[in-house]
Amino acid sequence: MARKSRRATSAVRSAVRTRVRQATAAKKVSADAPPIPRAHGRFDYSPIIDRPPLRWPNGARVALWVIPNIEHFLFDRPGTKISGGGMVVNPDILNYAWRDYGVRVGIWRLMEILTKFGVRGTVALNSDVCREYPRIIEEGRKLGWEWMGHGITNSIVLNQQTETEERALIKEVVSTITRAAGVAPRGWLSPGMTETVRTLDILAENGIEYTGNWVNDEQPYPMKVKKGSMISMPYSSEINDIPALLSLHQSPERFGQMIRDQFDVLYEDGGTSGRVMSICLHPFLIGHPHRSKYLARALAHITSRQEVWLATGSEIVDWYKKNYLKR
Repeated sequence: MARKSRRATSAVRSAVRTRVRQATAAKKVSADAPPIPRAHGRFDYSPIIDRPPLRWPNGARVALWVIPNIEHFLFDRPGTKISGGGMVVNPDILNYAWRDYGVRVGIWRLMEILTKFGVRGTVALNSDVCREYPRIIEEGRKLGWEWMGHGITNSIVLNQQTETEERALIKEVVSTITRAAGVAPRGWLSPGMTETVRTLDILAENGIEYTGNWVNDEQPYPMKVKKGSMISMPYSSEINDIPALLSLHQSPERFGQMIRDQFDVLYEDGGTSGRVMSICLHPFLIGHPHRSKYLARALAHITSRQEVWLATGSEIVDWYKKNYLKR
């Protein structure tokens, strides 16, 4: 009984020490961070009806941008979960293994589907994937996929870092992906779309040209940074399998219909001014057979139309810069 009591006491003390470390780290970040301004100052308001018409190559109405999120999660931290409710479990074998399915099985099914319909993915890539799952990088390079930075791991978010840590993190992501993929990432999507007030400036300093963090438009637009330039690309927080399937509890069939409905309206609107349609996917979700079949049906619907440009993020940004960005 005494041993059990000592073990219990030790566990409690360990938990307390962990909470103290977390609180200390939070205070450090808070003390380091500049005050958050009342206005972001990153771009001016621009109603879409007042812009010059946007035309894509060959008269396409919609630029289709598909973003597989290929991620690595640390074993000792919580992450995206499909089961367990509010129960706190560490290690969380059930949900860790469910996520691990994505890099073992789901990504390969997703690659097959996208290739079938002539779509090249623009991967939101945790740089840890380059080390942990190099086979994915190898196959993606064969398919001509693009790689954009997505943090080191989805277990570490940007808005919990000091400036020194954030600068080191972004630099490491860019250099790691460059070595593994053979080309520097031009785009960025933060884990959880988190930012500090410094993030966009640091990204631009490291050669990043576009970001998907700001989900507020259907066309690219310029953002203000201290040095260099930055384009905001229309990533989606709704045509996205995590919010749709896990938060809104939509069925896989309904998610497929959401994709088709989104495309149909954008296709009509694109007759006046071109639109970007993003489809945001996670292999540990959409890669399961009972979900992937509805993605395939949605892509069949989209690619059956002629005035659609199947593009990567960089291709869209390059066209926009060359033809529409005021210098």
